[in-house]
Amino acid sequence: MKRLYSEITPEIRRLAELSLNRHGITPEMYPLHQVKRGLRDNDGNGVVTGLTEISAIVSKKSDGKGGFLPCEGKLFYRGIPIGDLCRGFLSEGRFGFEETVWLLFFSELPKREELASFSSLLAGYRTLPTSFVRDMILKAPSKNGMNALARSVLALYSYDDDPDSVSVENVLRQSLQLISVFPLLAVYAYQSFLHYHKKGTLFIRNPEKTYGTAENFLYLLREDGRFTPLEAAILDLCLVLHAEHGGGNNSSFTTHVVTSSGTDTYSSVAAALGSLKGTRHGGANGKVAEMFDDLKASVNPRDEDAVRAYLRGILDRERFDRAGLIYGMGHAVYSVSDPRAELLARCAEELAEAKGREEDYRLYRTVARLAPEVIAEKRRIYKGVSPNVDFYSGMVYSMLDVPRELFTPLFSVARIAGWSAHRIEEIENAEKIIRPAYVNVRPEGVYRPLAER
Repeated sequence: MKRLYSEITPEIRRLAELSLNRHGITPEMYPLHQVKRGLRDNDGNGVVTGLTEISAIVSKKSDGKGGFLPCEGKLFYRGIPIGDLCRGFLSEGRFGFEETVWLLFFSELPKREELASFSSLLAGYRTLPTSFVRDMILKAPSKNGMNALARSVLALYSYDDDPDSVSVENVLRQSLQLISVFPLLAVYAYQSFLHYHKKGTLFIRNPEKTYGTAENFLYLLREDGRFTPLEAAILDLCLVLHAEHGGGNNSSFTTHVVTSSGTDTYSSVAAALGSLKGTRHGGANGKVAEMFDDLKASVNPRDEDAVRAYLRGILDRERFDRAGLIYGMGHAVYSVSDPRAELLARCAEELAEAKGREEDYRLYRTVARLAPEVIAEKRRIYKGVSPNVDFYSGMVYSMLDVPRELFTPLFSVARIAGWSAHRIEEIENAEKIIRPAYVNVRPEGVYRPLAER
């Protein structure tokens, strides 16, 4: 009898049980061997593994006694507060993503003529090789957009006449080309999925040269290609807020690690995409949206006591996915507040008013207020808990009619800017491969001949 490709056979199940029964690593072993699990110390602070000038996160301040106290979260791109950057282009009625890419790459804000020239350069790169969509995207439609993106990125290696050079000039060229085509790769992969797996209508539209990144994403995604100025402005803001977040986040650290080996740009970006796909990283916003769907289906969202009880049920592993996590709440670094979440909350309110979704927005605000209280009741926590950027981004994306399958790919459309800046920084400054150490806790064994086992 022919086996299905993805079938879990009795033999595989037996081998899996054999594997699970063979390891003896317990949580107590980590402090015993002075291992900082997850590259974090006992207070949750990240272990310093490198230097960067690209971005900085501030979540603590000195207490004057040699210690630190939690403070309002701050995020800086090349030394500029994210709030100041966003207020700057928003107050002038401009889009900010292309300006942000320039800032991350070249350490300073562009002059007007530099920004115009740079935006034109990105627009010129916003095209894919002949037959690429047909041969690489439509012929093998993936059920997951992140895997489709990674496959497309690796395929682009074959179309590059100089794919392996790690000179700054070559990597910069490759990075700008990838930043330009990521909206195309993400949307086309979704259209392929929608048609072949969901039996939807297939339409592939060429990008509009006069549009920027955010506008083109909406233009390519929507069947009629139409969007409002408010929708484009808020999506552009989302891209700016997701473009970078310090070298310590999982996917940017992955970029540093893989780049340090001397590999090519396409392999580096594919590795970062694999990291961002995970629900503990970029996939979290989709889990937030699913959690709110389950909340509204399970209890009266206008009843605060019922909402509070639902959140308690989540922490008791009785509700939603039974993972014990209130998605979108808390962050590895921020405790008092996530500055990106605060900016997105205001945008979500404005968009909710325009879309008639005020009740949904009120529910999000209710959960944002109740969840920290419930977590404090049920968990022993060493720092405060507040909504993170994923808490509101899922709501904003849904109001922009972005399908849930595109939430994480859309994250990558923004974050590739930060990955690329970190890759170039690693190339310019690294002299050694990043190679962390692991402590082996398995006692020495004895080899026995096959006949004696």
